[in-house]
Amino acid sequence: MTDSQSDKTSFKEYPSLIIKGFLMGAADVVPGVSGGTMALILGIYNRLLTAIKSMNGAAIKALLSFKVGTFFNTFHWKFLIGLLFGIGSAIVFFTRVVPLPEFMYSHPEPVYGLYFGLILGSIFLLIKSLKQLEISSIVFIGVGTVIGWWIVNLVPTQTPESYPFIFFSGALAISAMILPGISGSFILLILGKYQFILSQIGLIGTEETVSAITILLFFGAGMVAGIMLFSRFLSWLLSRFHKPTLCVLIGFLIGSLSVIWPYQSRSYEETVRAQVVPFLDERVQEVVNNPVSAKDKPEFYRIQKVLTEDLPADERQVVLEKVKMKLIQSKPFLPSFENADSDSRLKDGTTSLTWGFISMLIGLLLVVGIEKLADKEAY
Repeated sequence: MTDSQSDKTSFKEYPSLIIKGFLMGAADVVPGVSGGTMALILGIYNRLLTAIKSMNGAAIKALLSFKVGTFFNTFHWKFLIGLLFGIGSAIVFFTRVVPLPEFMYSHPEPVYGLYFGLILGSIFLLIKSLKQLEISSIVFIGVGTVIGWWIVNLVPTQTPESYPFIFFSGALAISAMILPGISGSFILLILGKYQFILSQIGLIGTEETVSAITILLFFGAGMVAGIMLFSRFLSWLLSRFHKPTLCVLIGFLIGSLSVIWPYQSRSYEETVRAQVVPFLDERVQEVVNNPVSAKDKPEFYRIQKVLTEDLPADERQVVLEKVKMKLIQSKPFLPSFENADSDSRLKDGTTSLTWGFISMLIGLLLVVGIEKLADKEAY
């Protein structure tokens, strides 16, 4: 390994590295936003690909031969541990503490507005880093835009929940995740596996823990396989055709803007799983005491029917339905302040419209702050 490819990460860099990882993880949670986008904005994209590639044949051979010192000198563990800690913290935070997928459903305009501003700002930042725009650069950006737009406008499909397909989903999602502008989360959404995978994280600690962990292990194995193969291909492209590849990646970002635009006419369908449970089941009591509107949560319980109403409460049973709202179509539109309160496509009328634009502005301003975290030589 040459000196330029060695891991130069110091532990003093960890606070900054963890923040960068957290920003990448926060981006990965949102369908349509790519962690690779954030890595490119932060200037650690090439460094990330190099670190992933460092898990090569020599590193694996050293590990299997118990040559620990050689392994740690070859593998970029310091960089990846700091980054992965930040990514993992963001995923846990935005799925268990602050349920970002719920906010995307109940308040999509401000959430998507923030990411639209971030991506729009990053496009200008990356175009600026090209120094000079030749005709060929514009052509490559155009090609990337067309490909990116085509991918993000694919329609979600019905897919199996078998372990081989979960493995395949992980491999494909992680490959997209490291591509700026093409979101791994959105690929999962197209494959019909976004809410399914996120829900498995939420099931850890419940009676379905073993099943959830098994599914996540297959998904994780697919991610490892996908990232090991695809990162090498991307790194080769960037080393041989740096500017054309960067231009295509910028095009991917531009092409993704249509699906990130906060004002969308979104169509959902219900997927329902029913089971008979005791009336005193805590989930039933939660529904009785705190009924949830379908407008507020993408996943909720509802009572379909009460059985044996004439029996005492401790003997009564109910048909409990677990409802998931699945996004099946999303079409952008231009809103109007004049008709905002009567526009059913907006969650909360004028409030949603206003906060969408405010969030876009915040996103643009955040790019300025994020740029200060970036490694300027890395573009």
